Amino acid sequence: MNCRSEVLEVTVEARQVEEAMLALLHTILLHRSTGKFHYKKEGTYSIGTVGTLDIDCDFIDFSFVRVSSEELDRVIRKAVSEFKDALSNSGSDGMGQISLEFYQKKKSRWPFSDECIPWEVWSIKVNVVNLATEQERQICREKVGEKLGEKVINVVEVINRHEYLPKMPTQSEVDNVFDTSLKDVQPYLYKITFQITDSLGTSVSTTMRRLIKDTLAL
Repeated sequence: MNCRSEVLEVTVEARQVEEAMLALLHTILLHRSTGKFHYKKEGTYSIGTVGTLDIDCDFIDFSFVRVSSEELDRVIRKAVSEFKDALSNSGSDGMGQISLEFYQKKKSRWPFSDECIPWEVWSIKVNVVNLATEQERQICREKVGEKLGEKVINVVEVINRHEYLPKMPTQSEVDNVFDTSLKDVQPYLYKITFQITDSLGTSVSTTMRRLIKDTLAL
């Protein structure tokens, strides 16, 4: 199986990291989740509905839609908070990457553990910049909102392609494809990881500052 890989990149202020990551991760998971499966007998099932919520950001001029599951939101927020803290501890300017990997399990014979086979990976590269004035921060708030809108459209376009998805499982195999631990939603099996780079490339930082200065000059 070929695992497809998608890369998104955003440049934000430190205070915008959490909201930007939540917006993108929740957008992806919204399209990679189903309602709970209710099996009547092996091979016959119905699928529950997926509730949604509109979320307004505090530090970015942007709103996004997420699955209404509070359990799922807590899991995503915990991972994003750990990523944000690691970025913060890396220095005043930083670069990091958070990845959302979808996989399915392949049963192995005892005594070996099940094999986890990734089928889709989303990597979000994050560049953190420091801005000097409130006017610059306001412009950054607007520009990041515009960029996030473009990224969300990109995510939806990619997901709407007719590419590989794990086939719908039978009742005995559902745990090999979906995370069934949540009571109100059923995302495909996934894991979130991140890594931090100590310093920010000057080209990225300069590009953001030039964008802000150009806007100030208008």
